[in-house]
Amino acid sequence: MNMPSTYFRIVTALLLLCVSNSGAAYKTDALVANVKSSDQEWLSIGRDYREQRFSPLQQIDDQNIYQLKLEWEAEFPTNRAMESTPLVHDGKLYVTLPWGYLYAFDAKTGNELWNYDSTSNRANLINMCCGPVNRGPGLWVGEDGVPRIYMATLDGRLLALNAGSGELLWEVQVTPAGKDSQYSITGPARVIQGKVMVGSSGGEYGVRGFFTAYDAITGEKAWRFYTVPRNPLLGPQEQPELEMALKTWSGELWKKTGGGGTVWDGMAYDPELDLLYVAIGNGTPWNRELRSPGGGDNLFLNSIVAVRPDTGEYVWHFQVTPNDNWDYTGVQQLVLAELEIDGVPRDVIMQAPKNGFYFVLDRHTGELISAEPYVSINWATHWDYETNRPVETDIASYQNYENGTILIPGPVGAHNWQPMAYSPDTGLTYIPVQHVPTPYKKKDPFEYTLHRWNTGTDDSALPSISNWVMWEAALDALIYGTLLAWDPVEQKEAWSVRLPFASNGGVLATAGNLVFQGNFQGEFVAYNASNGKNIWQHQTDGPIVAAAMSYEIDGEQYVAVTQGGGGVLQLAFGRPYQTTGKNTNRLMVFKLNGKGLPERPADTVGRAPVPLVAERNTDPEAIARGHEVFMHHCVGCHGINAAASNAVPDLRYRSPKIQTIFSGVVGAGVLEHDGMVGFFETENLEDIQALRAFLDMQQVSMNEMGDNPDEKSIWQKIQYWFFYGIFKIVDKFPSLLNIAS
Repeated sequence: MNMPSTYFRIVTALLLLCVSNSGAAYKTDALVANVKSSDQEWLSIGRDYREQRFSPLQQIDDQNIYQLKLEWEAEFPTNRAMESTPLVHDGKLYVTLPWGYLYAFDAKTGNELWNYDSTSNRANLINMCCGPVNRGPGLWVGEDGVPRIYMATLDGRLLALNAGSGELLWEVQVTPAGKDSQYSITGPARVIQGKVMVGSSGGEYGVRGFFTAYDAITGEKAWRFYTVPRNPLLGPQEQPELEMALKTWSGELWKKTGGGGTVWDGMAYDPELDLLYVAIGNGTPWNRELRSPGGGDNLFLNSIVAVRPDTGEYVWHFQVTPNDNWDYTGVQQLVLAELEIDGVPRDVIMQAPKNGFYFVLDRHTGELISAEPYVSINWATHWDYETNRPVETDIASYQNYENGTILIPGPVGAHNWQPMAYSPDTGLTYIPVQHVPTPYKKKDPFEYTLHRWNTGTDDSALPSISNWVMWEAALDALIYGTLLAWDPVEQKEAWSVRLPFASNGGVLATAGNLVFQGNFQGEFVAYNASNGKNIWQHQTDGPIVAAAMSYEIDGEQYVAVTQGGGGVLQLAFGRPYQTTGKNTNRLMVFKLNGKGLPERPADTVGRAPVPLVAERNTDPEAIARGHEVFMHHCVGCHGINAAASNAVPDLRYRSPKIQTIFSGVVGAGVLEHDGMVGFFETENLEDIQALRAFLDMQQVSMNEMGDNPDEKSIWQKIQYWFFYGIFKIVDKFPSLLNIAS
């Protein structure tokens, strides 16, 4: 591997051994959630503060997995992305839902104990890139013995509830509020040393990132760490390290947008070092020539920052994507582990962020140990260990090309929020990888717009394909996923499983030599952790994007996972045709020789087309303008080419009623109560009618399918295999992606 010299690594390691308590291992008896840590419970989103998502339970193993049956399940009133990892304590299971619901169950029987509706403002969906999701609750047991459960909401609040009764104890407004605020919160609440740690979302819109600590008992704010500097004209920087960061920014636009740097996912904690590690997101806009035209790395975007959890005091940072230009946010999961590297034990922190490099750092100091690509990439050739930054390719600066360039990975990343897992038994990290080549093109001219994506890239660079057969062939050939088992010491693949769809579930590893992952097809699969062999699966009727977890009650091990598709990739890259499924949200809990509740058929039955109620506008200029409007305002929820997932309405199947009131929905916001706000402030009636012309064209194309899109005609099959063959050649030789650039 291309690493620093062996001499340098050994000397550095020896010094660290001297000054760092001889590489003291992580405290396995640390009080997670102020509860004596046990193998039987799942007390934090990643099980414990290491965030390995590894369960030491081994009653369920690779020899008896065939006996695993569905014991109980719960169905919920929502139908958006279920990204939550449940917690289990004292026989109770807690899980958050989309739109800000929190449920408590008897973890053994499945009896519902209570539920809580945060009554979040659904109109704030306009400020959420990827749906009204929540990634999980936090737990803390106070010195009074009362367990408390915490949840952040999509409208920027943090709530504390009595875990036994569901009674609201306190709530605070974390993010700035008001009609001009573009903040939301989608990330989990984590509780460390009696403080609830929470960040915020909104990096695509125009916010200034931060993460905050609140007293777990009273809700009083303890401290706040801003991830990017503020406009110097507004006063001195709130933290001394922001003066250092300020020198890495240039231009004026970032002062208006806030700069980005949101914190909505990765955190980990080492109680021996008393360091809280926080993963930080992308800049606003993505386009660096707009965000910081004079250059600069723009700290602390896309960085791992280590702070003291009591005070928020800065200790060190490492930037995984300097001078970001592609939305390669560094907010993905952080994992703590103890590895032997070059014969020396090292306490490390690991991350597989969007940009496609797998990072291994010394968690004492932030020193880079290794950084190697875990997927095929074309934006960089390698990581330069001398300059400590990636070596970019020419096409990475898409601003230099009139038609832009196609990069791998795209903005959805090689790995996004779906959690990976690390097994200390196998020494492997299991990563839910995504392969999504994506066009980048600069937006010229660019105008900052409140409550809209302000990426500085031209969304219309994504192709408009009205032929659904061609679109299906493109998706099947170019857009796919992989469950990747990665050796972090050797920085190489151990094994991998190719998956037909790109967006799949997070991962759980167990001491039973098992790796669990759900997928887009609704299969909940157990793999042999050593070789990747599929040894068990359960079929359900909707996608699984969350990671599973495991717990034990009365000597029996359970595995639990939530169901419900969504998230940016499933929303943007929807199905070529809509199916009849409802994207039902549910919780499924399995055990050996469980009740054996029945499986559900996969959601593959195509929906019949819906005819138009009025004559459509076929003017090519109007349709082109409608496509531009759609790509700027609608694609994030309703999908490229208006091909949506079942988590949101598919606009190619608009009912006669929606067709009739279309202008009222899009312009006036008559469905704002359900999250669909109006666009009257930025779009005129002519643009709305152009949007309708584009959608009418897409809706008419659905009539070509007939009543059963699963059965292609001979001509459609010929088209499919012709286009598929072309796209597979491009997939095999990625340089062809930019042959016309």
